[in-house]
Amino acid sequence: MSEQLLEKPGIERLRAGRARRGSVVSTGSLVTTELPEGGASLPLVVRPAFRGVDLLEWAGANREWIESRLRESGALLFRGFEGQTVARFEDFGRAVCGELLEYRERSSPRHSVRGQIYTSTDYPAEHDIFLHNENSYQYRWPMKVLFYCAEASPVGGETPIADCRKVFARIDPQVAERFQKLGWMYVRNFGDGFGLPWQSVFRTEDRTAVEEHCRSVGIVAEWKERDRLRTRAVRPAVSRHPQTGETVWFNHATFFHVSTLEEGVRRALLADFPAEDLPTNTFYGDGSPIEPEVLEHLREAYRQETVALPWQQGDILLVDNMLAAHGRRPYAGPRRILVAMGEPRCWDEL
Repeated sequence: MSEQLLEKPGIERLRAGRARRGSVVSTGSLVTTELPEGGASLPLVVRPAFRGVDLLEWAGANREWIESRLRESGALLFRGFEGQTVARFEDFGRAVCGELLEYRERSSPRHSVRGQIYTSTDYPAEHDIFLHNENSYQYRWPMKVLFYCAEASPVGGETPIADCRKVFARIDPQVAERFQKLGWMYVRNFGDGFGLPWQSVFRTEDRTAVEEHCRSVGIVAEWKERDRLRTRAVRPAVSRHPQTGETVWFNHATFFHVSTLEEGVRRALLADFPAEDLPTNTFYGDGSPIEPEVLEHLREAYRQETVALPWQQGDILLVDNMLAAHGRRPYAGPRRILVAMGEPRCWDEL
């Protein structure tokens, strides 16, 4: 599949910009689009139709087109545009999202590179990161997530994605119905030597401030001895996309369950902690355990819909966070993928 796009306002703006820099601007189409080989519906790959197309200027003139294609596909991969830098990635994020978001209620280690541009999860290279929807365990999450390839790993390191509409369609109706009725519960324990400390997650050392924040976003906080903390939150597992109205599988129920961890890590944790005291674990919304066969069924639904394209330096992947889940493949050698988030939503709005 391919498509050519000509937006007159964008052309005129690009002509002016190129003239100022002494570059040549074609009078033809500015971008082409294609889908990956093999019949995958995402990501839609957007390339410049000729050298010299400025991604920032084009995006500023064609945001409506970007929004439309993003809702159709769930993810857009901008590839082959020249002059990409971290600063330009930040500007592109603002062009398609408005203000970028701070990473709050952190579940994984990452650090800020520039403003609200962060490293992707600082997690050992040899480990896989299972597919998930960014911050879907929180009361508020980003509708858009952007990834920038500053340096592609020579081996592995892909950011796999999966269409959450298709994942939901693969889930047994009885399983989906139970999750729709009960939701899912996210239990998190802080202070036992694993994971991030609660002071880092909530960005404060004031226990009262933590309690107030938790109450405001539907989290139950329970203080344990030795300044340890347990939190519980019940969230929906199935949602409707606010723009398309489509049903999506949107949650962290599989991602945070102990059975999704790699075998060595899982065994070590289960040897030291009961299920309710694990650093993170998930349950049905009523607190009952999710059956092992259900969890494997859910993991297989993700696997069947996973698409993983190798990164190329300068790539920008724009993901609709409710339409597409993302993860990370293991890798070797240097790899630098940055992330930004925008357009906050909350459960009350849905």
